[in-house]
Amino acid sequence: MIEKVIGCALVGIEGQKVEVEVNISRGAKFLLVGLPDNAVKESHYRIAAALKNIGYKIPVKEIIINLAPADLKKEGSAYDLPIALGILCASQQIKPGIFNDYLVMGELSLDGVLRPVKGVLSMAMKAKKMGLKGIIIPQKNILEAQLVKGIDIVAPRNLKELLNHFLEKRKIKNEIKASLETDENSQIDFSDVIGQQVAKRAMEIAAAGFHNILLIGPPGSGKSMLAKRITTILPKLSEPQMLETTKIYSYLGKFALKNKLIFNPPFRSPHHTISDVALVGGGSNPKPGEISLAHNGVLFLDELPEFKRRVLEVLRQPLEDGLVTISRASGSVNFPSKLMLIAAMNPTPNGNYFDVLNSSQSYHKVQQYLSKLSQPLLDRIDLQIEVESVSIDKLIDFKKTEEDSKTIAKRVKIARKTQYDRQSKTNSELNSREIIEHCSLNSETLIFLKNAAKSLNFSARSFDRVKKISRTISDLSKSKNIELEHVAEAIQYRSLERLKQFIN
Repeated sequence: MIEKVIGCALVGIEGQKVEVEVNISRGAKFLLVGLPDNAVKESHYRIAAALKNIGYKIPVKEIIINLAPADLKKEGSAYDLPIALGILCASQQIKPGIFNDYLVMGELSLDGVLRPVKGVLSMAMKAKKMGLKGIIIPQKNILEAQLVKGIDIVAPRNLKELLNHFLEKRKIKNEIKASLETDENSQIDFSDVIGQQVAKRAMEIAAAGFHNILLIGPPGSGKSMLAKRITTILPKLSEPQMLETTKIYSYLGKFALKNKLIFNPPFRSPHHTISDVALVGGGSNPKPGEISLAHNGVLFLDELPEFKRRVLEVLRQPLEDGLVTISRASGSVNFPSKLMLIAAMNPTPNGNYFDVLNSSQSYHKVQQYLSKLSQPLLDRIDLQIEVESVSIDKLIDFKKTEEDSKTIAKRVKIARKTQYDRQSKTNSELNSREIIEHCSLNSETLIFLKNAAKSLNFSARSFDRVKKISRTISDLSKSKNIELEHVAEAIQYRSLERLKQFIN
């Protein structure tokens, strides 16, 4: 007799239907086919012990299990539960077909307890998309599954509890509810930053238009302090953004750390020793990296020139497309990476613009320090801001009169709404055609921008990015049109021009 149970594989962060087909006939062997990895192959031993310990058994017959489609690699121990249920139904130890309307995934321990698995949010979304009645998953994964509305969620603690539920001996009561609370970080605020009005203004523009930004200044000038406060002025994630971001964390098994939906834009700050694979994602079994964990949020790279050049160069495509594509012989996988990059750096090895002396030795040191930064990468960073040191007198006389994050966030929220009402996306996401449509300039302003572009030797990409920044500045000013002063302000945020001679 053949029994089918619906399971799910993860391709990237998306769920894909897997049919667990179990055939029992005369003989005495156990075969598992359909491109399983070692963890799936070992399921035989876990299932046999679990069934025995709850009063059932694997029949002493020929059991062939096929995981279809056969060309899709099946990985991990989450197939234990659908295989076990398929065996019980195929051997008629329980009624066949009672799990047909459910997607089933879960790892079994030897005593039948269900262990949590990764990617349950993607699986639940797939179950709903397929029109299934619901999903059967371990109890410890219930919070993720509850984020998907309109499906029945059966989340037992163990296999015995699950069977009793479907055999109507004792129904499972899942009273755990997903927390929709946000993590408000009240300990940091933009009002903590003394002075730095230009840098604060640039951070506000970056937050409003979701623009990439580079902070250039000496050690101790407040670059990291500014960067870490950006999330206090960014708008909350929309519901689709919440689900997409949470899905990435669920895929990596990180959802259980907080057991709540990600409402606030994530903030990731990897160390400069990170590898390109850890940053972008990859491996023989491709997994998302830091830039995907920063999806819909912020990736902060402190001490930018300290990163390996190879690591920085792999950022170029994700920054442009908002997507990471990892190709392997078996196929390619896509991970979302729509993020706001904040980078910080010293202008020279000694930390000061004026440390560049006329000697060839000093020139060589600066060139070596900045050699890891390529012009194509820097072209993708919209705002390049010089952050100067704050005087000792200003630090001593500091009184908490600086504008707070709540006030700035209100302006950012209004500007962001203006953008979505006009074009259904942020200004940083505008393509060439949309720039022409939404970032038009009057003749006087256009001539001004052309002259500045020639003088500063802008690339075509830099030219477009200045126009997008100008659009964001006009949105913050509640101006329908981009005026000359908006373009002039946008152009001043190009502090790297003084260092171009050192950058390849």
